[in-house]
Amino acid sequence: MSVDPMTYEAQFFGFTPQTCMLRIYIAFQDYLFEVMQAVEQVILKKLDGIPDCAISPVQIRKCTEKFLCFMKGRFDNLFGKMEQLFLQLILRIPPNVLLPEDKPQETHPYSEEEFQLLQKEIEQLQEKYKTELCTKQALLAELEEQEIVQAKLKQTLSLFDELENVGRDHGTSDFRESLLFLVQNSRKLHNIRDNVEKEGKRLKIS
Repeated sequence: MSVDPMTYEAQFFGFTPQTCMLRIYIAFQDYLFEVMQAVEQVILKKLDGIPDCAISPVQIRKCTEKFLCFMKGRFDNLFGKMEQLFLQLILRIPPNVLLPEDKPQETHPYSEEEFQLLQKEIEQLQEKYKTELCTKQALLAELEEQEIVQAKLKQTLSLFDELENVGRDHGTSDFRESLLFLVQNSRKLHNIRDNVEKEGKRLKIS
């Protein structure tokens, strides 16, 4: 088998020429084996019709295998020449021929150096895309955090509105006065709680 990968031919055919030749070789071998088996069966049937035949089936098998080895050697020799002709003259695309998908190379040729620059530019664009994607994810996370803060701020403002309404109900319209009023009431409640706890401890002791 040829060691040339013949990648351009594989692009056109959809398979490598070497793969094609290998399948032909296997198909020929299978056919040769089948033919030899059929010939052997015919010979054995013929011998069954001959009375007192001195040739045994074992001898027939040995002769068949010997003839098969001879035919296989001849076939391998001929197939090697056939493979060479196929790979050089039939399954090979001439170097001056371009496939339809490669026709733009005629009107827009580029050198190896230009190709390397193009590859580098593609890599830079990919890195830039990854960076922008990370930035977008960070912005989305920040936006989600801002929404949470905004929701808490709304809750706080709503609480202040309720406090202001409570102050109005107790005759204080100014927010500072309402807050002072609530702080004073909170201190009173705190003192009452302390007194109750002290009294409860005193009763337990007594």
